[in-house]
Amino acid sequence: MARIAPLSGFPEWLPQERIVEQHVLETLQRVYELHGFSSLETRAVEPLDQLLRKGEIDKEVYLLRRMQAEEGEGDKGLGLHFDLTVPFARYVLERAGHLEFPYRRYQIQKVWRGERPQEGRYREFTQADIDIVDRDELAFHHEVELPLVVLEAFAALPFPAATMHVNNRKLAEGFYRGVGAADTALVLRAVDKLDKVGPDKVRAQLLELGLTDAAADACLALAEITAPDASFAERVQALGVTDPLLDEGLEELVRVIEAAAAAAPGRLVADLKIARGLDYYTGTVYETVLHGHEDLGSVCSGGRYDALASDGKTTYPGVGVSIGVSRVLGRLFRTGAVQASRAVPTAVLVAVNDEADRTASNQVAAALRGRGIPTEVAPSAAKFGKQIKHADRRGIPYVWFLSDEGHSVKDLRTGDQVAADPAAWSPPAQDLRPTISRHEETPQ
Repeated sequence: MARIAPLSGFPEWLPQERIVEQHVLETLQRVYELHGFSSLETRAVEPLDQLLRKGEIDKEVYLLRRMQAEEGEGDKGLGLHFDLTVPFARYVLERAGHLEFPYRRYQIQKVWRGERPQEGRYREFTQADIDIVDRDELAFHHEVELPLVVLEAFAALPFPAATMHVNNRKLAEGFYRGVGAADTALVLRAVDKLDKVGPDKVRAQLLELGLTDAAADACLALAEITAPDASFAERVQALGVTDPLLDEGLEELVRVIEAAAAAAPGRLVADLKIARGLDYYTGTVYETVLHGHEDLGSVCSGGRYDALASDGKTTYPGVGVSIGVSRVLGRLFRTGAVQASRAVPTAVLVAVNDEADRTASNQVAAALRGRGIPTEVAPSAAKFGKQIKHADRRGIPYVWFLSDEGHSVKDLRTGDQVAADPAAWSPPAQDLRPTISRHEETPQ
């Protein structure tokens, strides 16, 4: 039989890694629900005209086509969603009459992008989003609230420390307009590639877009500004560029940084090279890096959008942030940074003395499960040594034995074996479920 090769860009975690992933998703759900966000799941496909509203992403969309479709049939014009924001905007428009605004939702789902697979970039991966959307107007304080919720979630996860970098699209667009850029969107996209291609290539692109040498230098000078407090505002003003939109964005970013500094000092940093090249962002924008993994790029991004969801009469402005769950986990698994204590949820394996006595073992397992203890029964009535080895290979910490004299349970790690009653015995709390821990990472 031919060897089955893995399909590049479609990660499948090992059992122990999957336990880590489940822990991460459950933690995100818990934190988001503590802040009043409700769960949402949308369909996997969207009309192409909706998907392509996001900007220059047509090469990334997987189209939907039925293999046996006759000529002229099929699901033309449908594609798999490549993020969760565009489907969310469509959902809000369709369900607005049934939603209470401001609507707070979190959404954890698979998404698909047809790009070249590499570390941190997959063709199928899991994202975890939270958004707040309102009708007609969205209060500015949500632009401060949302990143703080996400940083709280990161702090609860077995991840390295995270810092969120923040900018404002009004500030950037106003600045580019002030230096004479004819198309600020193209300038934004060029500057957004700064970390990937470097300042020389970005400068060359800016000159190709018609900016003067002085204007290109001013744009790069703006991108160099970063600060954990509001001191960045003076540095922007010192560049001598004026524009009403720039002033508005500068004021908004100062408010975000000052409010965040009071709640989470040092966790939000003003970083004026952050542009987010997607067309629908209109205000504050966010990107997040893990300490020690800066080369991975942003693992959590988002921003404010004012016009993504609109039916022509009513607009539903929002602010959202998305965590690239698979992006983070792929790196942490590769470097050994995070591990589960065992590869199975099972805490106890009930031994089988003889196949004729399997019913008795099943009854013990049922009693333990009834009290919330993950339990399985040995697959065969082999010698006890083999049953113990089976439990040890699976990472199960305890083996339960039945005998005429009574029941006993053995801790495979210490070798201790004590009498036990299935109606009363419980493992220590740390053994009831797999635990997740951080480890010293191997060199990248």
